[in-house]
Amino acid sequence: MSNTLEAVHLLEVTLKKLLSNYEFLVKENQILLQSNTKLHHQLLEKEQILANQKNEYEMLKIAKTIEGSSKDTKDTKLKINALIREIDKCIVQLQE
Repeated sequence: MSNTLEAVHLLEVTLKKLLSNYEFLVKENQILLQSNTKLHHQLLEKEQILANQKNEYEMLKIAKTIEGSSKDTKDTKLKINALIREIDKCIVQLQE
């Protein structure tokens, strides 16, 4: 009978340890999920900032070219032509 009680007691201790570990892992998982979400939002913000800065850089390049710089004149002309085509498409759509 004492072997059965010892086995039950050992099983009870093991279950308590497992439950304790489970609760700890659940809490840790929640913390990691929150951290992951926060980092994901930060990444999206940084990507948006990078995209804005790239756009600003392109605009500055165009402005410098228009200003008289001999660098990137071909790129600027291509960009201006693309913008003109876009404007023409918009005008056609407005006329319809």
